Amino acid sequence: MSELRVLKSVLSDRGSKYAVSGAAVCDRADIDATLKALKRGKAFARATHNSWGVVFSSGGPLKADDGEAGAGQVICRMLEREGLLDHVVIVSRWYGGKHLGGDRFRHVQTCVSAYLENL
Repeated sequence: MSELRVLKSVLSDRGSKYAVSGAAVCDRADIDATLKALKRGKAFARATHNSWGVVFSSGGPLKADDGEAGAGQVICRMLEREGLLDHVVIVSRWYGGKHLGGDRFRHVQTCVSAYLENL
């Protein structure tokens, strides 16, 4: 696992707050190590959702929604479009008490875009 990059407070909407992080990875063990490192931070351990996606050069996409249905697919699709391989991107959300509906997908996209711009 390479160095974990974290962008805190990317956006907030109706009480929900979003952050994005990521690292270069080679396999599922690296993803698990990255998630563990991220969750050492108490705020990230308490996040309602830590959705992630990665596109492996040797095996295609792998994702997890962590209760935020469809978020992992959004992340993978953006990574494929960007051509970023072997790099996990994690979008963290702290639920603010109001449902966001389809806006949550736009927010995931905003977070991934912010991460890609800061690579």
